[in-house]
Amino acid sequence: MSAELARVAGPVGAAGLVVLMLATARWQRLAGLAVWVAAAAVLAVYLAPKGHAALLGAAAVAGLAVAAIGAYLLRRWPWLLALATLACVPARIPVTIGSTQANLLVPLYGVVAAAALALAWDFVRGDERSRELGPVALPLAAFVAWTGLSLAWSQDVRQGAIELLAFYLPFGLLAVSLSRLDWRARWDVALYAELCVMALIFAAVGIEQWITRDIFWNPKLLVGNTYAPFYRVNSVFWDPSIYGRFLVVAILATLVVALRTRSTRLIIGAAAGIALVWVGLLFSFSQSSFAALIAGVVLAAAFAWGRRAIALVLVGAAVFLLVAAAAPNVRHALLHRTNGGVNRVTSGRSKLVTNGVKIAEHHPVVGVGVGAFKHAYAKQAHLRSKASRAGASHDTPITVAAETGIPGLALLAWLVVAGLALAFRRRSGDLVGTTALTCGLVFAAIGVHSLFYNAFFEDPTVWGVLALAAVTARVPLPGRDERPQPPQLDREVEAEREQDQWVDGRQRDRAGQRDVERLPEHG
Repeated sequence: MSAELARVAGPVGAAGLVVLMLATARWQRLAGLAVWVAAAAVLAVYLAPKGHAALLGAAAVAGLAVAAIGAYLLRRWPWLLALATLACVPARIPVTIGSTQANLLVPLYGVVAAAALALAWDFVRGDERSRELGPVALPLAAFVAWTGLSLAWSQDVRQGAIELLAFYLPFGLLAVSLSRLDWRARWDVALYAELCVMALIFAAVGIEQWITRDIFWNPKLLVGNTYAPFYRVNSVFWDPSIYGRFLVVAILATLVVALRTRSTRLIIGAAAGIALVWVGLLFSFSQSSFAALIAGVVLAAAFAWGRRAIALVLVGAAVFLLVAAAAPNVRHALLHRTNGGVNRVTSGRSKLVTNGVKIAEHHPVVGVGVGAFKHAYAKQAHLRSKASRAGASHDTPITVAAETGIPGLALLAWLVVAGLALAFRRRSGDLVGTTALTCGLVFAAIGVHSLFYNAFFEDPTVWGVLALAAVTARVPLPGRDERPQPPQLDREVEAEREQDQWVDGRQRDRAGQRDVERLPEHG
């Protein structure tokens, strides 16, 4: 299949997803879903390795059968979608697409297929719900539309097609499906329990890896540990930074529970769990994960203690900067070897950011197209290979600006503001408010993480917490039942009002009769 057909399929698939997010008519959303399926199929055929048509066809048929079973289960227990999504987050499988190697969430794509079938069945059966993502529907749809459209001028069509097919199209549909869930407290607690159990297991595996010096999956990490002054672990994940980010999500969720509960036992248990998971996080030696954790803790403290927490954070930051400036190696690197020193201190990210900004400056209106950052970076830095790892982006905003220009960066800012506003606007102390606050902290923490590790839209957790925040936003606040009263209740209220009026009228008649009896007779 030609690259030109893929250039058309990308924008068309994004348009179908936009219709699914924004349309209000049931038939329009069903048509958008059909367009989404067709475009995804075209991109899949374009990216499929050559010479394995029979095997891939058989796998597609088997996968469709499994997805149909999954759709049936989701129809009976819709919250299984959230549990299954969380269970599949760590499962990144190394696959080869043509000449490109990637670690993709293959099991999660099966969950997405089941969600798509369940969604289609809902539309066929007459489900009239729409705009389930609430205030984030428009900015998310706009960003997806512009990113998909950029494949039309992308300098690297294959990588752009991988980005759309592996992340934007499936995770966008997953967000729509998750946002359609009705709030259920028990299922929400089950989701949090699953997160805690997974984090504890992964942390224990990471600690065991550090003790035994045994790394799974990633041979490059094993080689890197041979020459590094410290030993990094990845638990069951491919990359230590992804492993650390997952543990940060669990720590922040547990921290919110500890801050909102009054149970001493629950607080002690939460503290013990955070301590164990933090040890597992420590051995990842992921600077981006620790930065994300600090940002999440600061926000949590601000919501819990207000201005006092902010003042304490400012004092701590000032002390940290003074201590860092007093360190001879840091001062020497920053003052005497400006370019090389800063680049070394930031593990090479300073050079990547500088060249990424130059790419964005050279293509400010439309960018170089989705997936083309590495290609453009190789031209900018005069690298021999356009697929060199030296050109891999480590900063999401810089990548968005380089690939989609100023419009894409503006849409990203709109989406971030809308997502934080959606999650943080609910201040109730009940389970719904606790969940909304957790979604906001996780969304903000992953946003900070993406400043050092380009995996914001590539993480299904981001799409999931936006959807779950939309679910909590539909729940009325305590004491404010916004649902309309049932008709029979209206009739009862009206009957009571008529009875009160009849009693008042009888009392007035009796009072008037007594006044008449007291008047003197005239004859």
